[in-house]
Amino acid sequence: MNRTFRLALAALSCAAALLPLAASAQAGYPSKPIRVVVPFPAGSTTDIIARAITDKMSASLGQPIVVDNRAGASGTIGQAAVATAAPDGYTLLIHSSSHTVSPSTFAKLPFDTVGDFTGITPISSLSNVLVISPAKGYKNLGELLAAARAKPGSLNFASAGQGSATHLNAEKFKMAAKIDATNIPFKGSAEAVTEVIAGRVDYYFSPVAPVIGQIKAGQLQALAVGSPQRTSALPDVPTTAEAGVPGSEFNFWIGMMAPAKTPRDIVNRLHDEVLKALASPEVKERFAKVGADAWTLKPEAFDAYIKNEIASNAVLVKAAGLQPQ
Repeated sequence: MNRTFRLALAALSCAAALLPLAASAQAGYPSKPIRVVVPFPAGSTTDIIARAITDKMSASLGQPIVVDNRAGASGTIGQAAVATAAPDGYTLLIHSSSHTVSPSTFAKLPFDTVGDFTGITPISSLSNVLVISPAKGYKNLGELLAAARAKPGSLNFASAGQGSATHLNAEKFKMAAKIDATNIPFKGSAEAVTEVIAGRVDYYFSPVAPVIGQIKAGQLQALAVGSPQRTSALPDVPTTAEAGVPGSEFNFWIGMMAPAKTPRDIVNRLHDEVLKALASPEVKERFAKVGADAWTLKPEAFDAYIKNEIASNAVLVKAAGLQPQ
């Protein structure tokens, strides 16, 4: 019994000795550069928000944070890169609402949207703004709708990819307005904006960030924002509900996630670092310029939000008659 007791005591001592080492390893995070995958092109809203927040986080964490733009397939290429990465806190994802749309718009994904990721926190919510080329000649949203109803199916709209948040916003608007229009998908906002300015696409529900400059310069005309409230970046532009299309509101968000099984203390550390960055005057100023509002949730609450939104988007996708590709 004494020998058995001594062996058990020795085993416990060894385990206890390892605990400080584990704690020390986590306390040393990060010890090398962090890669943040953004599944949209440079200059997109998600990219702008990602760079604003990671610049501040990098200074606080004492390590470089490299933004890796992996555009294509409505964000799923970038999602897949993070889903298969080591869950060590050195590969992260900053994605948009499209994260919760892809399960309904793709017949098969190379990852599990819920099971392969863990939420860190939303970062911001933004308004989508319906923009057109001034050359189209529509003075307000009512005139655009009148044209759409006069010739059903004659208008088209841009999106940052099939099933993207910009696409779902436009589909929700189309159903609420009871009009028929055709989706023209692009790899990202930059291409979509170029085509709208050129007049080759009739309208686009764009995040405010990529188009605020063109609106102010007169290259684009803002007819309405798709959010429940007006945006401070465009205070004179009405919401779609105010312009006569209630029920068309869409929540466009950008958030940070990590591969599943990332240690909880690293997730919590990153969550706290995001909150710290959001509180800084520099980030607040950069957000204000693009009409972004800070929005955060605890990691567990963000996971629950994502699950709920996947379910609600599935209903929207089905109602819109979109077929998984």
